[in-house]
Amino acid sequence: MRIGIPREIKNNENRVGATPAGVAALVGDGHEVVVETDAGSGSGFQNEEYREAGASVAGVDEVWRSDLVVKVKEPIEPEYPRLGKQVVFTYFHLAAADPALTETLVHGGTTAIAYETVEDDGGGLPLLAPMSAVAGSMAPLMGSYHLARFNQGRGVLLSDILGRSYGKVMVIGDGVVGRHAARVARATGTPVLIFGRRPERAVQIDRFAPGVQYVESTPETIATHVTDTDLLVGATLVRGARAAHLVTEAMVRTMPAGSVIVDVSIDQGGCVETSRPTSHADPVFTMHGVIHYCVTNMPGAYPRTSTFALTTATLPYVQRLAAGGVAAVAAEAGFLKGVNVHGGFIRCRPVAEALGRVDLFRAMAPDGA
Repeated sequence: MRIGIPREIKNNENRVGATPAGVAALVGDGHEVVVETDAGSGSGFQNEEYREAGASVAGVDEVWRSDLVVKVKEPIEPEYPRLGKQVVFTYFHLAAADPALTETLVHGGTTAIAYETVEDDGGGLPLLAPMSAVAGSMAPLMGSYHLARFNQGRGVLLSDILGRSYGKVMVIGDGVVGRHAARVARATGTPVLIFGRRPERAVQIDRFAPGVQYVESTPETIATHVTDTDLLVGATLVRGARAAHLVTEAMVRTMPAGSVIVDVSIDQGGCVETSRPTSHADPVFTMHGVIHYCVTNMPGAYPRTSTFALTTATLPYVQRLAAGGVAAVAAEAGFLKGVNVHGGFIRCRPVAEALGRVDLFRAMAPDGA
């Protein structure tokens, strides 16, 4: 199979779909790999490294003529004309993306396989997990920076100073993002509360992030705690669907002036009602006196670490897909859940419902039909 790895063109997106080592593995499997010129430069991988791995390095047109295109982020508008009957394997987040992307995928006959909805045998999300871990780990760092007074923040340093703790952190969601955010925040010595709906996870979280307090997530508990919170991290996930607004605009109004929200859930629409997508070039806005950081590709800030972690997770799936095509995907129940668009239909019900296009939904059959 011919596999293309394009250069990402989203704002400040410096990750790449595969490391040179990942490319070497695909070439070793007998596939032709075409990497776009300078696709890996933002992650510190040079064109010559890809050539040495056995790939050809070419222009964007050559890359997109491949049977399988392996990316990091969803195609954006300048890439829409390149979408045809190829297979595209990337993060799509279609429930919260521009609806025109889904329409383009459907009408172009593209097979869109989304990293974020692929499941493993245990029901986990193996291709979403590495970037969730990166984004979760980043959240307290970004929040702390924007709390600085020179950023119009509250001026609170999340820390333990000579045995006294300063600041308060709320993490809404106890999945991979939430656990990593809570661990990094707690390491500063600041009191951290993590909100979830399964109290039995409290023991697990205490092992992962000792000292973090588990709170059962309800509108009442969230509303009570936001009033004196310095940093709120949104870390919820509804698989394939838009995130629910667990933090309402009324709650945001009660937060201290200069406090910060980092809504990591923004890829799926955000779990804070006042959130809207931002970019690394313009990462924050202020509403009701609260600073909102809602960058939709947070791990792109640390592309080398992120690309290594992503390739480690995705490569085995890319290899199976390249070897057997869509039939190989259909043979695995968890991999099949990654198919969001195929054959001119939306194949993920939460995406169809979020976009109001249930008329375009057709369940994917185990044989790939």
